[in-house]
Amino acid sequence: MNAFVDFKNVWLAYNDELLAQGHFAVEDISLQVNQGEFIAIVGPSGCGKSTFMKLTTGLKMPSKGTIQIDGKLVNGPLKISGMAFQAPSLLPWRTTLHNVLLPLEIVEPYRSTFKSKRKEYEAKAIALLKSVGLGGYEDKFPWQLSGGMQQRASICRALVHEPKMLLLDEPFGALDAFTREELWCALRDLHAAQKFNVILVTHDLRESVFLADTVYCMSRSPGRFVVKREIDLPRPRDLEVTYTPQFTDIVHELRGHIGAVRGKAGASAVPQ
Repeated sequence: MNAFVDFKNVWLAYNDELLAQGHFAVEDISLQVNQGEFIAIVGPSGCGKSTFMKLTTGLKMPSKGTIQIDGKLVNGPLKISGMAFQAPSLLPWRTTLHNVLLPLEIVEPYRSTFKSKRKEYEAKAIALLKSVGLGGYEDKFPWQLSGGMQQRASICRALVHEPKMLLLDEPFGALDAFTREELWCALRDLHAAQKFNVILVTHDLRESVFLADTVYCMSRSPGRFVVKREIDLPRPRDLEVTYTPQFTDIVHELRGHIGAVRGKAGASAVPQ
């Protein structure tokens, strides 16, 4: 079976001058992700995690190497992906429902049929909001929602056009611990139901182990993948698993890898 995401010996320098000097943001990345797989990427700040995301979405082209996604060479911004970031970035003048509908207004093939199928698309967005616990909040504006609710709406917006891949860059980093864990479960359920690919960049090692099929650790800049850890915890996972010795052992193992990458004697300074 061909990989859904396939990086082959990818290097990136941010401009020609840095390329001429041999200064790379990421180097020699080779990575294969299967259809429907959920991967998480962890590593020290500045290691190239966000650069990897830009390469995956086609916002940056590699200086060397090739990237194929869904069997096609990446040579520009992808239309098959949805994205959510640490800041929900909902439009303040739009209701929750109209924020979620936004991709259907601008992304083909939905854009050309938006007016004629508006009721159908609204029903789809409402069902998605309901699935993450936002039923009844369709007509609220972003300022009327908590941070966790805004992030749920942001994830719904990223998924409403049924992308094959969801890219998440520290999506829960600004939330309190209880809200964060609630959103882990919402994302877990969405992924189980729809089987889209997920690439999650996070500093939270518990989050990566709870959600992902495979966790990759990046080195300090220039970033490269130095550890691949398959998470052999059975699915579906509930929050109780995070208190088990098996879960804790995996988190400590990853902390050890990142501690080594940071060049510290111990890994105690690494957030988890």
